Amino acid sequence: MVLRRLLAVLLHSPQLVERLSEARPIRRAAQLTAFALLRAQLRGQDAARRLRGLTAGPASALGRRAARFRDTFARELGRGLGERPTSPPGGRRGPGARP
Repeated sequence: MVLRRLLAVLLHSPQLVERLSEARPIRRAAQLTAFALLRAQLRGQDAARRLRGLTAGPASALGRRAARFRDTFARELGRGLGERPTSPPGGRRGPGARP
């Protein structure tokens, strides 16, 4: 608790923050952080651009695939619900059911 308070007081000192910002390790860490953030941002923009390219067009292939998946899922779900037995095996209703 005391260490946390001491650290908070030190980090709110403008002179200490200024001196730390001039230190080479801190500057290098800031450069690496900025590089990583910029690279992640560019990759995200590229991925968004490619995704927009996939969904563009008169009849979207992605939309057709999604519709086909939805239809297949609904058909298989209906088939599975129709094939299930009316009562669970052994007549039990759940893991904690009494006989």
